[in-house]
Amino acid sequence: MSDFRQSGPPVWRRLDCVTRTAEYEKTHEDGRYEAVRSRDARFDGAFFFAVETTGIYCRPSCPAVTPKRHNVRFFPTAAAAQGSGFRACRRCRPDAVPGSADWNVRADVVGRAMRLIGDGVVDREGVAGLAVRLGYSARQVQRQLTAEVGAGPVALARAQRAHTARVLLQTTGLPVTEIAFASGFASVRQFNDTIRAVYAATPSELRAAAPARDRAARRTATPSAGIPLRLAHRGPYQPGPVFDLLQREAVAGIEEVSGAPGRRVYRRTLRLPYGTGIVAVQERPGRPDRAGRTGSGGWLEARLHLTDPRDLTTSVQRLRRLFDLDADPYAVDERLGADPRLAPLVAARPGLRSPGTADPDELAVRALVGRAEAERLVQRYGQALDAPCGTLTHLFPEPAVLAEAAPGGAPGALAAALADGAVRLDPGADRDEAERALLAVPGLDARTVAVVRTRALGDPDVAPPGPAVPDTWRPWRSYALNHLRAAGEWENDR
Repeated sequence: MSDFRQSGPPVWRRLDCVTRTAEYEKTHEDGRYEAVRSRDARFDGAFFFAVETTGIYCRPSCPAVTPKRHNVRFFPTAAAAQGSGFRACRRCRPDAVPGSADWNVRADVVGRAMRLIGDGVVDREGVAGLAVRLGYSARQVQRQLTAEVGAGPVALARAQRAHTARVLLQTTGLPVTEIAFASGFASVRQFNDTIRAVYAATPSELRAAAPARDRAARRTATPSAGIPLRLAHRGPYQPGPVFDLLQREAVAGIEEVSGAPGRRVYRRTLRLPYGTGIVAVQERPGRPDRAGRTGSGGWLEARLHLTDPRDLTTSVQRLRRLFDLDADPYAVDERLGADPRLAPLVAARPGLRSPGTADPDELAVRALVGRAEAERLVQRYGQALDAPCGTLTHLFPEPAVLAEAAPGGAPGALAAALADGAVRLDPGADRDEAERALLAVPGLDARTVAVVRTRALGDPDVAPPGPAVPDTWRPWRSYALNHLRAAGEWENDR
């Protein structure tokens, strides 16, 4: 029996694409084809396949008839498939899959670049800005990304813009011209050309072809009602522990959690590059997929209210990091489930995640000062929203504001370091350099820095100081400790 048809977790390393040599690709293409033949949703986002006879690329779980092996090509990213002239399948919508877990796990320049591109840096600052943030030349970044993921930064950003445009076209009633610029395109002509190339349809045709659910959402998606979204995740997802954490930490004025466990709604304010936003995310996980498999993936329902629609891509990526939606639960559970201490915990909570944050600078300050002091800072120094929404009235104060208002003590020193760039916590930050910079800030101890590294920098392999954590839990020590915390066997770090 194929590994991809077994009920247990797959041997993920067989499809791990960390080293993409020609020999590696040739050796593992048969394995990828077996995943396609089995329509295995566990590999959605890990790779894409394209059919040369149709000119279409799909996700591995596409329900269409399986193509013949000799007609299939494999790509590490949707952008690589698009760059080879293939258009997105209208049936499986491969642009809507969870992102590859590789980019959040890896700390090298390619992983950092992918996180920055996801955050919209290329749209805002261009390839030159991306290169400056990474500390490489634009040519080096282009070369490394092309060799690793099959597409350069411009092509990757273009694929992301196309996906954002499709979401706005099919779920909102915004005029097409507004959508073009909101998606990050420089002109309407560029927008039209890209949509035709990626989806083989004009923007109007793409809007008319929206699924029934999206058409219904579009009728209610007014500026006041916000943009409805499905935040897809890979494999099983345990929303309860994530919402428990968010509820314990919620800072009045910028966050709230309402409803009974299992039906809670998390709402918060967002400071974004072009404006502000308010998001609401429902706790209830998504329904099973078309094949009725509850553990093969799903989604969280969300609704975004943005003052500027150009912030859609950035806000979605920040929510994905907050809820750890691009994780690979199969790889995590396979490794941790082999440990005698963790095995029963993993079996009880498959797909347990390691939550991140929607605002790394905010998380760092909150990790240092605690919830009560954070609420005081919000009320005293936070920016008031132009249009408050219930209990959500402010944005968390920016580091520069805190540094000027309260220059003394550890909070002031941290705020100053964040404001002047001595400490960088953006998606492309080097985790080791950020940790060294944080430890150099007066008043920050190793335990607080470990929290920041786990939550703000999204490091999956952090062990706080204290009792020894087994090396056999690597590279998923952050997840292992979350299992222990959920079971009441590990003291919280805060």
